[in-house]
Amino acid sequence: MAGRLVIVGAGQAAFALAAKLRSLKDDRSITIIGSEDVLPYQRPPLSKKYLMGEMTFDRLEFRPAEWFVENNVDIRLSTWVEEIDRKAKTVRMQDGSLLEYDKLALTTGAAPRELPAGLGGDLEGVLTVRDKRDADRLMEEMQPGRRLLVIGGGYIGLEAAAVARQLGLEVTLIEMADRILQRVASAETATIMRDIHIAKGVSIREKTGLVRLDGKDGRVTKAELSDGSTLNVDFVVAGIGVTPNDRLARESGLQVGNGIVVDEFTRTSDPDIHAMGDCTLLPMEGASVRLESVQNAVDQAEAAALVLAGEEKPYRPKPWFWSDQYDVKLQIAGFNAGYDETVLRPGQREGSHSIWYFRQGRFIAVDAINDAKAYVTGKKLLDASAEPNRAVLDDHTADLKLLLT
Repeated sequence: MAGRLVIVGAGQAAFALAAKLRSLKDDRSITIIGSEDVLPYQRPPLSKKYLMGEMTFDRLEFRPAEWFVENNVDIRLSTWVEEIDRKAKTVRMQDGSLLEYDKLALTTGAAPRELPAGLGGDLEGVLTVRDKRDADRLMEEMQPGRRLLVIGGGYIGLEAAAVARQLGLEVTLIEMADRILQRVASAETATIMRDIHIAKGVSIREKTGLVRLDGKDGRVTKAELSDGSTLNVDFVVAGIGVTPNDRLARESGLQVGNGIVVDEFTRTSDPDIHAMGDCTLLPMEGASVRLESVQNAVDQAEAAALVLAGEEKPYRPKPWFWSDQYDVKLQIAGFNAGYDETVLRPGQREGSHSIWYFRQGRFIAVDAINDAKAYVTGKKLLDASAEPNRAVLDDHTADLKLLLT
């Protein structure tokens, strides 16, 4: 293929796009631009096995440096794009140099929301978790006996709390909403996960927000909470969500909403610019959604590779997610947005559960907690656009295999 593909961003979607193109025997020139000083790597283990010292960083890298050389993929690290000139089809780097493109791919991901400086967010010891630098800083802080405050009861916050407890820290987690996982999971899932954390020694305070953080000599030492209490803390992890990195798209005049708007072929409002991963707002079942998951980043990037290679095949998301906390594996198939009914079903093993989501009578998602059979069954049903037999689902003694017959 003629022309140069420039990929802005060097995460999961960027690597998946380049690797898929090469597997399709597409030999166009590919340049990947990454702001970090390390080769593309897996992010999920950063906040789990890497943080706990169970996995070295080199095991997180998708491929060694030789792969990029052998596959003629020019990867430029510790650099970034300041501006896109769509008319000239160039990107301007931070050092002022220009790089021409025939096709451009934006895989810029998302950035963690940081606490405002007015609340003490600029104090030393107030951390977020997104990349290797964040994980390395957090690793230095996570010493046995220290006191951690986690702000936010989503998956990032809960995973950080789990690792901290396993490493012997005192952990308090606060959530401003009525319950943890309010935005992403059912009350049943939240109750199960809350009970697991409490049994492990985490202090969870729901309906509790942060008033402000105070410090000494520029470092956080105390947290004032909305319930009137004050906590002595050694450091803080803010898990209060992410925002899509869409500045380049926005400033270049591309259509942007809560992320870079793309069509079912991963094209932006400029047909020569594609986008994929956490930074995108993509069509799904008649709505525009942003899927923050490794699986979507890979699948969407591979779909983009097919389009770039000449196959006009639309991307139809089939979401799945996971979260590891302690010895608990939470696996999620489907997308539960707008659910109006749930079915809680105990698993065959002690401590296993599944929560089945329905919207207007239609099956849309399942949460499986240490219940691989429920996850696999639910995923197969979703992939086939099939409905589970409700009588079987409601009968806790029935084998889930019957749902597939």
